[in-house]
Amino acid sequence: MSMIKIENLSFTYPGSYDPIFENVNFQLDTDWKLGFIGRNGRGKTTFFNLLLKKYPYEGKIHSSVNFDYFPYEVKDKTMMTENILKEASDFAESWEIMKELSYLDVDPEVLWRPFNTLSNGEQVKVLLAALFLKKGNFLLIDEPTNHLDSGGRTILAEYLKRKKGFILISHDRAFLDQCVDHIVSINRAGIEVQAGNFSSWFTNFDRQQQFEMGQSERLKKDVSRLEKAAGRTARWSDKVEASKIGAADKGFVGHKSAKMMKRSKTVEARRNKAVKEKSELLKNFERTDNLKLLPLQYRADRIATFENIKIMYDQRQVCDDISFDINRGERILLKGNNGSGKSSLLKLLLGDEIKHEGNLSIGSGLIISYVSQSTDHLEGYLTDYAQKIDIDESKFKTILRKMDFERVQFEKGMADFSDGQKKKVLIATSLCQSAHLYVWDEPLNFIDVFTRMQIEALLEEFSPTMIFVEHDSAFQQAIATKTIEL
Repeated sequence: MSMIKIENLSFTYPGSYDPIFENVNFQLDTDWKLGFIGRNGRGKTTFFNLLLKKYPYEGKIHSSVNFDYFPYEVKDKTMMTENILKEASDFAESWEIMKELSYLDVDPEVLWRPFNTLSNGEQVKVLLAALFLKKGNFLLIDEPTNHLDSGGRTILAEYLKRKKGFILISHDRAFLDQCVDHIVSINRAGIEVQAGNFSSWFTNFDRQQQFEMGQSERLKKDVSRLEKAAGRTARWSDKVEASKIGAADKGFVGHKSAKMMKRSKTVEARRNKAVKEKSELLKNFERTDNLKLLPLQYRADRIATFENIKIMYDQRQVCDDISFDINRGERILLKGNNGSGKSSLLKLLLGDEIKHEGNLSIGSGLIISYVSQSTDHLEGYLTDYAQKIDIDESKFKTILRKMDFERVQFEKGMADFSDGQKKKVLIATSLCQSAHLYVWDEPLNFIDVFTRMQIEALLEEFSPTMIFVEHDSAFQQAIATKTIEL
């Protein structure tokens, strides 16, 4: 057992005036299983890069372990998987690799296939297995679940439960509950460490938020009271000063006026001090403002019907006959393993040319809002993007602000956004659109915990008709009114 100790860590990206970290202090035990959470763009991956010494920083990082980063960079994906894993694991023995793969429910035959023929989920599992075989390392794991279905996430959580000595960035609440024993949270004030899983951390967080919200209300009342007191005192001073006109003893009246003015200044100073002190208490407060949506009501109860649909890939059927209706007010979850045709069914609804058999009936005049898996098409600036897709720029940016976008982000190109921020752009776009049907394909990839809860509250309040694919089990349970198993 050893410690990773962070002392007075400060870091700002070159050319930026906004510090990512400022005089941060904490320490970690290298035997802990750590979950790392926080808003998108707060610096989680940046902190990993500082541990890996990719950027110069101020302060000190003390550690007796070597850091490794997942996802591991594979330079030549046409190589045989076994050779890539041996290199990534510092040439572990073949039997050791086979043993790790068995824990992850990976068929050993993948070792003798080119790496680029593996599915995304298989690539995640084999690379994690290789990195955990390295001796004396501390693994920095960055969002491993984004390419895993629900079953794959459960397997990976069980695997990580066997391990120790890692920090895991993840926004999947159930996944974190299954495999970590400490939570590292990053907020406006810096980084904090707490023992327990996500649920225990959130219970304490929610209690603290309620306290700080109470502090906020008391602050407003204190400020209002002090402002009124200062105003009264100033008015008294002005009244006394005015009474000097015609007064027999102008010196006495002037002295009384000066005394009242001094009292006014004292009250104002107390008010300013109260604001500063209470604001310090509120600096960690994570605001989760309510989002809004204005869905359209379709004229008929039934919106679309899938009848004996089979999705075909290269003459191969990837799912059994699928039959179901989409009815007004339903929130339908498509659930199945990777490659089972979930995204293809969504694209079929959108009118894409997906090879299939069976019949799809869609109501006439149906307006659909779509959130895609990929953010690769995002480019340029938010203002230009809003004009291009014809959405209200002010409403669009207001939604992004509520999802914790800083105003400075509005001046940056989307190429500089984090993956989570890009996904928020797509969700905000959809929330700007009034539609009969919302079609969301893995909307929560890279999205932080707080925004996930905002979106859940939104969908529960406004009850739009939607069909979606999402592997976050907490989100599934909160949102789905009907589940279609593929």
